[in-house]
Amino acid sequence: MKTTINIYMSMVLLLVMSASCTDDFLEEKRNFGEYDDTFFQSQERVDFYINNIYYDYFQSFTSPTASLVGSYNTEYSGLTEEIGGISRYIDPTINLVTADETSAYYGTRLENKLKNEPYHRIRDCNVLIEDIDVKGANLDEEYRNTAKGQMYYLRAIQYFDLMRVYGGVPIVTTVENASVTDESLQIPRASVPELVDQITSDLDMAASLLPGTWSPGEYGRFTKGAALAQKAKVLLTFASPLFNTDWDNNSNERWQAALQAGLDAESQLTSDGYGLYGNSAQDWEEMFVIDNTFNPEAITVHLLGNGNTDSFLNNSWEQNIRLNSQGGGNGQNVPKEMIDLFPMADGSRPTAENGYDDFLFFLDRDPRFYRTFSFSGQQWGYDEDPDDTVWAYRWNTPDGTEYYSDNNQMSSPAFVRKMTNTSATNESGFEYSGTDIFEFRYADLLLMIAESYAATGNVGNAVSYIGRVRERVGIPSTNNYGIGNLANKYEALEACLYERRVELAYEAKRFWDVHRWMLYSDDASANNTTCQKLGVEPLNGSKRTGNLLQYNMQAATADDPLATERAAISVNPDAADFEAQLQTLASFYTTNFQLTALPVPLDNVNDQQAFIDFKPNYYVMGLNREVLTQNPYLRQTILWQDASGSLGTYNYRE
Repeated sequence: MKTTINIYMSMVLLLVMSASCTDDFLEEKRNFGEYDDTFFQSQERVDFYINNIYYDYFQSFTSPTASLVGSYNTEYSGLTEEIGGISRYIDPTINLVTADETSAYYGTRLENKLKNEPYHRIRDCNVLIEDIDVKGANLDEEYRNTAKGQMYYLRAIQYFDLMRVYGGVPIVTTVENASVTDESLQIPRASVPELVDQITSDLDMAASLLPGTWSPGEYGRFTKGAALAQKAKVLLTFASPLFNTDWDNNSNERWQAALQAGLDAESQLTSDGYGLYGNSAQDWEEMFVIDNTFNPEAITVHLLGNGNTDSFLNNSWEQNIRLNSQGGGNGQNVPKEMIDLFPMADGSRPTAENGYDDFLFFLDRDPRFYRTFSFSGQQWGYDEDPDDTVWAYRWNTPDGTEYYSDNNQMSSPAFVRKMTNTSATNESGFEYSGTDIFEFRYADLLLMIAESYAATGNVGNAVSYIGRVRERVGIPSTNNYGIGNLANKYEALEACLYERRVELAYEAKRFWDVHRWMLYSDDASANNTTCQKLGVEPLNGSKRTGNLLQYNMQAATADDPLATERAAISVNPDAADFEAQLQTLASFYTTNFQLTALPVPLDNVNDQQAFIDFKPNYYVMGLNREVLTQNPYLRQTILWQDASGSLGTYNYRE
């Protein structure tokens, strides 16, 4: 890691603390609430403590497609149109309903020992909040306030992720000694409104204690503006249909609260120097690789390092999505549904009427298209080969043998390139990339505000905020930046969600948008008709489609039949003649290629075509058997079986 906070967010941290502190830090950390009174009197030790909590929260956050603090797995990003492949939550042959089959994110029994699980992380925050003003009274008040501010923020985002997965959970804000007999510790699941009140209260406290910006050496810590923006995100989720049966009411107080919180965050962040980065698509691409220095777009950012020892956390994304020919991990296929999603250059939807051709998919597209995806014939460089032009197509010889250009065996004519660094080295296969990851950025906040305006019936302001995001990347202002004239709030809401799919693609946002809007299917009996009202197709019953870019003639040998012809072709979105380059590439495609279905579908079960089937009970998970058995006073979530096999009674919408 590269700053004060990140240097110590590593396993080496524990060694450093053992060497620099007179007492055994790990032993004290095991005995929660039993620290020596002198522990919090040392700013050095408090710094270590805070940094170690940051590490526990974010050590697994090495890919922008990962979500949920503490665990940061990429599973949820595979449940939408962004990434193909059938997994357990969308498998039509699987119906998860028992307490043994639900999410394990909640954690295990609270114990007086080191565990990196949600309630242990919450207890770590509670310890500092309770003790620093008493046992650390000798420390500077401003320092103590910023220390507490970070803990309030961290506690809030942990409860928020628990809320997104489970609805209401027990609220614990004091340090309790783990006990299986003390009935006072048998805290029931809070209602979702109660939990939201606690989370927003914590974020208000964080905002009151944190600075607007940090010194360069402390960059990456949470700020006042970040706390206000996170509050807006919590309230937006709370206002959305999953938790709000009255979401369709323009005057619903939850939408009003989300809107005001978003505007408050925007105002604070603007005054602190934050805003949309740059004024071109090239700036938009470069924004993601600004390294270890203030970036006005980054409301919260996870700083990573490019070292090759255990002292560093590396970015795994660069390695995973680079192609084989570049020394990477075989790339990330883009389903046809994502290729066909992005707007045209004028911001209009990609339809035949608007000139879209799904074979020559790269012509006349939104400027972000060429920075989000790469495709055969496009330049996508790296440190050792800045002008590398990638190719990924298949040809066959008379005996039926299949060959792939440059060993790039891709299942799509396009592949993800967003958030890669053209200065990254392929030494060791991009394994030690240090590119930082945005967790929350300014464009996300603007689109949240747009959505809140839309939900309250203010279509004009919703379009204006979307327009700001589009204007930054160079989409012309004609016809409301291609958005057109929206007839009502439902069209405006759909436009907001559509823009989020484009602007925030592959940033671990899409699943949570689908989740809070319940877009897998409609069920009028459960008061869910959002797909019908927004005019969108439910994800259930859909598929992610792959295609091979196939040479349209039979090759005589294993030698690449296009090696000579393609040598003079390369499209570079930064080039002055980019449009002419695209036309040349289009002619090359038309002459030499066709799209061919995959021998095994991208979405398959036992090699047979499968379709997304996300069950209604998956929106809000049940507690697992171990938690229910050890805490029999906790009610199971509706639609999930409890430890005895009976259906749960905890209703997250009440």
